[in-house]
Amino acid sequence: MRILIVSSEMAPLAKTGGLADVAGALPLALAGLGHDVAVAMPFYGTIERADRCFDQVLPEIHVDLPAGRRTMAGWQTQLASPLPERPVRVWLLEDAGLFDRPHLYGHGGGDYPDNPLRFGYFCLGVLWMLRGLDWRPDAIIVNDWQTALIPINMRYHPIVSADPWLSRIPVLMAIHNMSYQGMFDGYLIDHLGLPASAFHLDGLEFHGHLNLLKGGIMTSDGLTTVSPTYAREIQLPEFGFGLDGVIRARADCLTGILNGIDVDAWDPATDPALPAHFDAADLTGKAICKQRLQQKFKLPAEPRCPLVGLIGRLVDQKGCDLLVEALPGLLRGQMQFVLLGTGQPGYEDFFRQLARRFPNKVGVRIGFDEKLARQIEAGADMFLMPSRFEPCGLNQLYSLRYGTIPIVRRTGGLADSIVNATARTIEAGKATGFMFTRYDMRYLCAAVRRALRLYRSDPAAWDSLVRNAMAQDFSWRRSAKQYERLLKKIVKMKESLP
Repeated sequence: MRILIVSSEMAPLAKTGGLADVAGALPLALAGLGHDVAVAMPFYGTIERADRCFDQVLPEIHVDLPAGRRTMAGWQTQLASPLPERPVRVWLLEDAGLFDRPHLYGHGGGDYPDNPLRFGYFCLGVLWMLRGLDWRPDAIIVNDWQTALIPINMRYHPIVSADPWLSRIPVLMAIHNMSYQGMFDGYLIDHLGLPASAFHLDGLEFHGHLNLLKGGIMTSDGLTTVSPTYAREIQLPEFGFGLDGVIRARADCLTGILNGIDVDAWDPATDPALPAHFDAADLTGKAICKQRLQQKFKLPAEPRCPLVGLIGRLVDQKGCDLLVEALPGLLRGQMQFVLLGTGQPGYEDFFRQLARRFPNKVGVRIGFDEKLARQIEAGADMFLMPSRFEPCGLNQLYSLRYGTIPIVRRTGGLADSIVNATARTIEAGKATGFMFTRYDMRYLCAAVRRALRLYRSDPAAWDSLVRNAMAQDFSWRRSAKQYERLLKKIVKMKESLP
């Protein structure tokens, strides 16, 4: 199959979050299955041009919207895939006025005021680029609201919708986080070159506003999200952020596919960031990683003191309010805790104060450091993810790979990737972590204490738990095969339509 993936970011070129990791890994995995895969994304000014070869493939792509004409240039670079004969082409649309800015979306996690137009021009530009290159994909995967205007234009744009070469291409929409919807003032429907007929209850209108994610959901041929449990959760008011009814109406088109990880890049046997290497057959290097991590955070190098790690955004979604309540009490027992992350100032201050209060038990680094993140994944005994909601989550997958036992809330991808350690699952050799259900400090504490108790009382059982965690397969190849089946399904469905 010819497959085009359209994304607003892609690792390693431009990244703000997990979407970039998916957009960088999934194309390679699909190419490894033998497909002809290309990726389209904006050519941001932050992309380092000296790091790789970029060739101009279309000097002029004229994109007209009521706001005016913009002329973009199309560039191409390549990513090496598992099959050398199937490199992944990356097409980048260049427009300095739209994309040469310090941030991808806006300052401090907010939006640039013209984001609807930025991505409106980009999405139309992608479609005109396909025409210019005479490259018609069998299917397109779009990601989140920034690229939702691809299927929206296919349904409503007066030129695109009248062109069967474009409008008949099947589109699969991937939803990575329902809380980001691309909601803007309703009058912008005109600025995007869409007819007033698109602004209605079954289209882009949402309580008088323009909702691009909703429009993408309503106009795509298939829907996917980043875990099976999250696919069920977003049909509930608690997780649907107002669009749960829209998702329920299209539930027959929705499939949850758990994200994968790059098992070559995340391998404790070869990771260059680690002070020692290890695998499930020989965990000696993990003990060395723990000792070095304790030293880095100036904690006593006690090999049998359980070390709990946390990496991530310090925000409510990640369960930081539970940690504020739970950690002071937990730290009165025998455990150490290290943290790497940034987020809300109040939470950053709390963790700094916690380190001052427990200097021999707590190490805190406010910021982000990729090398240190990998060292925490390898050196910690346990990894905390008490998320309020978690569409997929990647850190629990990295933790399993590095033999660091996750302690998670039963939600989203966490529920789909962790087998709760109970007497039965431990005896059966299936347990991979510790899980709690209710979003409550007492339940979090109970899960942590269960983990600490097993670690201290039964080293042999803990060792088996670690080896079982490291044996799990969360490679992208497994996920890519599910995408492959889903894409074939929507292609067949589209072909059957009159």
